[in-house]
Amino acid sequence: MKKSSRLSLILVLVLAFTAILSACGGTKKEGSAGTASNQEAKKDVELIWYNIGTPQKDTDLVMAEVSKYTSEKIGVTVKMKQIDFGDYTQKMQVLTQSGEQMDILFTASWGFDYVQNARKGAFMELNDLLDQYGQGIKETLDPAFLEGSKVDGKNYGIPANKELPAQDVWRFNKQWLDKYNLDISGVRSMESLEPLLKTIKENEPNVVPFMIDRNFIPNLPYDYIIQNLPLAVKLDTTDYKIVNILETPELKEALKTMRKYYQAGYIASEVATTTDNSDLTLTGNWFMDRPTTQPFADNLWTASLGYPVVSTPATDAIIYNWSVMGSLQAISANSEHPAEAMKFLNLLNTDPYLRNLVDSGIEGVHYEKIGDNVAKNLDKSRDYDMPTFAIGNIMLTYLQEGDPEDKWEGFREFNEAGAPAPLLGFNFDSSNVSAELAALTNAKDQFWAPLMTGSVDPDKYTPMAIEQLKAAGLDNVMVEAQRQLDEWLAAQK
Repeated sequence: MKKSSRLSLILVLVLAFTAILSACGGTKKEGSAGTASNQEAKKDVELIWYNIGTPQKDTDLVMAEVSKYTSEKIGVTVKMKQIDFGDYTQKMQVLTQSGEQMDILFTASWGFDYVQNARKGAFMELNDLLDQYGQGIKETLDPAFLEGSKVDGKNYGIPANKELPAQDVWRFNKQWLDKYNLDISGVRSMESLEPLLKTIKENEPNVVPFMIDRNFIPNLPYDYIIQNLPLAVKLDTTDYKIVNILETPELKEALKTMRKYYQAGYIASEVATTTDNSDLTLTGNWFMDRPTTQPFADNLWTASLGYPVVSTPATDAIIYNWSVMGSLQAISANSEHPAEAMKFLNLLNTDPYLRNLVDSGIEGVHYEKIGDNVAKNLDKSRDYDMPTFAIGNIMLTYLQEGDPEDKWEGFREFNEAGAPAPLLGFNFDSSNVSAELAALTNAKDQFWAPLMTGSVDPDKYTPMAIEQLKAAGLDNVMVEAQRQLDEWLAAQK
């Protein structure tokens, strides 16, 4: 009994001493909140980031490096999920409506519609978060971007600091220009492309002369009320009258040309269902396409593709709503970590190391530095080719070989020279015609891609398209849009 009593006493003393030590430890821990040791003990927040672009082989590899850095800097790790360009809008609609967990997501005027989804409540309002955790963004970003991307007076996305105007170009795979000594100095209109396309078709049977996808729309001198719907005003309008572009002479001529090119074999036969041309860009088996440009874009494209390309303007440089809102990162309304998400976006837009890591991958693996601010892609860059415009402040990215030292000054000059579109600052509120818009989208999807890509006879299908759109409520939407536009114009005066 005595032995047992002594053991019990010892056990009680040990437990008591342990409890005292634990209490002291707890007091010390609480008193040192915010110290490095406490930061290490605290579990990092994982941010889920949905971005647009073809899923890349090395995304997880690069995000692991990103997470090492952001863990040390702001206590977060990052998991990126990518959705291809052609599928992004539809898949994001499904994911956000289902309540899929996400923190940050890409949005734009042309991809997962920024204005409409902000009004639907898909994004978190960011004004207070910007004031608290986004001061670097506000100091770095051209004020025109934050002001121009407000929806009903509030910010719901962080625009990429990039070119303000939009300008389309005809981009050419230089090897074919050189091989056949083709001159692009006189190229501007779509009709002017024909002699070049004909040469490639007749001499290079394995090359696609005109590389486009199902989202292609011919260039027209119009400013659209709603992206991807045929309501617009002329760029040189004085009366601001909204028209259905399907009924305009400009589109009629453009569709005739597209049909001619399709029938001649200048356009791939499966174009109306094509969402991704990465296989063609990988092999180089294409002659020309029509992207939106930025200053010195040829250098960027050449470095990204791994072979030389050159371009010439297809349109003027014009500042549209959709170009101001052409690339934004939003914080999901369902995010459980909005403060951390804004801290990450702030770091992404102000920290050159992080911005270039996300953009170009790992130094020594995907690229090598050949100067203080100049990088050269390595072979493995093909496993990590990100859409630079979609992931933040491009003016932090390294220069490519051949880029002038004053590249970013060139961007500022380009932005200042852009001409404002007539609808700049006008955002259509679709709440009064939401049912019609849903019906219009469904009706449009049945014919739009085949018609715009030349896959069907426009003389036959354009009247059918107009009839279907009117049956779906196009006229009602036009009346509502005209009413709002007239009120907006009166307020401007």
